[in-house]
Amino acid sequence: MELKDKVVIVTGGGTGIGKATALKLANAGAKVVINYNRSEKEAVEVINEITQLGGIAIAYKANVAIEKEVNDMVSQTITSLGTVDGLVNNASITAQIAMNDLDAVTDEVWDSLFSVNVKGMFHCVKAVVPYMKKQQAGVIVNMGSVAGMTGIGSSIPYIATKSAIHTMTKSLAIALSPYIRVNSIAPGAVDTRWWSGHEEKMYQLAGNLPLKRISTPDDIAEAILFQLTQESVTGQVFTIDNGQTL
Repeated sequence: MELKDKVVIVTGGGTGIGKATALKLANAGAKVVINYNRSEKEAVEVINEITQLGGIAIAYKANVAIEKEVNDMVSQTITSLGTVDGLVNNASITAQIAMNDLDAVTDEVWDSLFSVNVKGMFHCVKAVVPYMKKQQAGVIVNMGSVAGMTGIGSSIPYIATKSAIHTMTKSLAIALSPYIRVNSIAPGAVDTRWWSGHEEKMYQLAGNLPLKRISTPDDIAEAILFQLTQESVTGQVFTIDNGQTL
């Protein structure tokens, strides 16, 4: 898909990977919808960066865990920009719970993570599909994680959500073919705000990786750009991890 003048929604687009993705898509000529839930200040800053470069972007507040808010966001996108050609499901939350602390994994933790990471992703897909089907074209990219492949991550529920995303990506690629392509990204460690206060641990991890580096948000955004634009790719999980899973 050529991105010039295409409309792409980026959930969680105000910070980290979402921000890098929004800027990269705008630089490629896309009109970008920056979804946010709590990061309004950051989302507005991204909008300002894009408009200063001559691009077109709007911000929209919506909690992806709430289907009505997602539907309203997509409807407003159609009203404001005329269509929706791409969706980057980047919004995600985590929980820092030791793997062996099963008592800490409560129903509330399960419900919270699945409501955003899995159900939220599905709400967004369900909302954009009618418009993409009507125009017989569209691309969806979901944010997974190497945690969903290795079973190692911030918590068991988080790992389970990312594994679900990878599997759902493949199912959706079949269900929505031939006009809508669906892929996912599985990043390893990425230098974002989640490492704040743990920089020493991050540097130590980098030293143990085959490529001796941690990914940047821009690394992941570049992979997302490829999945959006490469017409022959669907149902794929791209691992971007500097060799971490090796």
